[in-house]
Amino acid sequence: MSKPEDPTPSPPPIAPDTDTTLAIGGGGVALQTTAQTDESQGQTEDFEFLYTRDIEFRQETLYFIVVDRFRDGDPRNNEGPNPELYDPDHQDWWKYWGGDLQGVIDKLDYLKEMGITSVWLTPLFEQVERLVFDKYAAIHGYWTKDFKRINPRYIAPEDNPSLFQTGETVFDRLIAELHKRGMKIVIDIVCNHSSPDAGGVKGRLFDDGKLVADFNDDVNHWYHHYGGVTDWEDEWQVQNCELAGLATFNENNTSYRNYIKAAIKLWLDRGVDALRVDTIKHMPIWFWQEFNADIQTHKPDVFIFGEWIYSSADDARSVDFANNSGMTILDFGLCMAIRQGLALGEGFEVIQDTFNKDHHYDSATELVTFIDNHDMHRFQTLNSDPEILRLAVVLLMTVRGIPCLFYGTEQYLHDDTDGDENPYGNNDPYNRPMMEQWETDTPIYWAMRVLSGLRRLNPAVSLGGQWQKYVSSETYAYMRRYRDSRCMVILNCSDEPIVLDELDTELPDREHTCVLTRRKYDVIDGKLLKLELEPRDAIVISHVGERVQGAIIVRVQLNGLATAPGEQVVVVGDCPELGGWDINQAYPLEYVNPNNWFAEIPFNESAGRAIAYKYAVIYPDASGNVTRLPAYENLVCRRWLLATEGVVKWRDRWAA
Repeated sequence: MSKPEDPTPSPPPIAPDTDTTLAIGGGGVALQTTAQTDESQGQTEDFEFLYTRDIEFRQETLYFIVVDRFRDGDPRNNEGPNPELYDPDHQDWWKYWGGDLQGVIDKLDYLKEMGITSVWLTPLFEQVERLVFDKYAAIHGYWTKDFKRINPRYIAPEDNPSLFQTGETVFDRLIAELHKRGMKIVIDIVCNHSSPDAGGVKGRLFDDGKLVADFNDDVNHWYHHYGGVTDWEDEWQVQNCELAGLATFNENNTSYRNYIKAAIKLWLDRGVDALRVDTIKHMPIWFWQEFNADIQTHKPDVFIFGEWIYSSADDARSVDFANNSGMTILDFGLCMAIRQGLALGEGFEVIQDTFNKDHHYDSATELVTFIDNHDMHRFQTLNSDPEILRLAVVLLMTVRGIPCLFYGTEQYLHDDTDGDENPYGNNDPYNRPMMEQWETDTPIYWAMRVLSGLRRLNPAVSLGGQWQKYVSSETYAYMRRYRDSRCMVILNCSDEPIVLDELDTELPDREHTCVLTRRKYDVIDGKLLKLELEPRDAIVISHVGERVQGAIIVRVQLNGLATAPGEQVVVVGDCPELGGWDINQAYPLEYVNPNNWFAEIPFNESAGRAIAYKYAVIYPDASGNVTRLPAYENLVCRRWLLATEGVVKWRDRWAA
């Protein structure tokens, strides 16, 4: 396939003599710039800063809702602009069934009590109101007609769908009700495409009701016109050709880029806390870097994660995206490993093998983890044993990453309508049945409630490293560790009892209680002896140490440094908290994996001041004495203006 030149140019590269780091913060954004000396001015501009504060999403528990299939809270909007697309009997899986935002509001207390802290909704944009191929309605929300309007099927008939209007809508009430409960809202966005052909209409895009682009009359080059992807190994095709007949945007067009960024900012201005981004692999990374820079400058405390379908640590392109795009990604690699290891019975070793590759990521603890979603068979279709599903949820909630539960999992929701056609059944759309029950005493509901609280209480679970203690096909034990906090998890997926003679836990010597079963366990010399595991057993033991406190806390992440056992990374600087350049008083970082060192550093005396710092490696002996000269980074220093309060992050790479 030929690769024609696009009619609009790509943006110019960043000047090679400038190194820029964007620090995200709720009160503003810190732009840290180390620049070359300006000889003509006779001075060096080291940095520019605004007030900084960061958002920390690793303590969140997400719940992913397909809005149309969750709850019908307002029947008045069911028929929408085109009644042909609505099925009141819930028999036609490809049409709307009536779920809306009022339905989500109605069940916020149910979600809150389950421990959900963030609600992720399928796209809320106004959709194409036609059947595609005379069969499919845009019930999923990924065939957008107008990015600056709310889908009228999800709000009240009297609500104005325009995001420019100032009157309150059901969408605004949803945000207010979430925030009143201390919960966050995540909306799903699509930057890669608009709509497929629907009755001869394809890719007609509107700006608050005004037509701005039409795939079939694309005079301003808003779309790519290279046909569908024929070779999925060709990166150019994947990024420029059509996915399943969808009208694919031309990201080289400045007008398009301005439109999509302006649209997303409107949603953020209404109170949206986080973004899930669809089909990120189908656009070049420079577009995402520009998009994220613009969006995070507009709202510095927004959390962004993307869908690189079937990403994994073995896929170099998806890893590069996670490390360099400015957003994290959904962890398909772990999802598939959990499905293989537990649902299909291939054993816990498959799951541990995924964690063994975490060092490929700069921040594996910020990957969004899941066991199923709207684009794959539900977990319980692969394995109908509800106890295996419960074990998968316990694992999801206690391993590294930010867990996300697909709606209805806690009610064992699934439908195997196409089971005769497919050995595993219920793929799209049958994995999206209507939510029908809201019981609060199911084993998964209560496990979620307990473990979500644990994630917020114990920093080892949300921030810490993960250490395998025992693994076999049927038994898995791992320790989450951060500073002096610990969380020990032991799982048995066998239908037989198992006894472990000795298990190292790193827990303090005393009696401990499992947070799930309330059973008691004695730890002696840091070990559990003759540990009896019941069939399908899950044991979670938590020990919470002292939390870091300070006027401002800096969460430090250092990547790109390979260390040997016994070596210690520290950060040293010109302020009292970093030792005043005394390496013996430097602040130690904690080893997470071979590519990640992490620490929370409290600043009190230096809060509100500009500081200088750099990283070093020291070599203590068994007694903690430094026996050889330290190795410093090869740079003058790094500089930062500390805020007076809050939490910020340093995301640095070792300067060799």
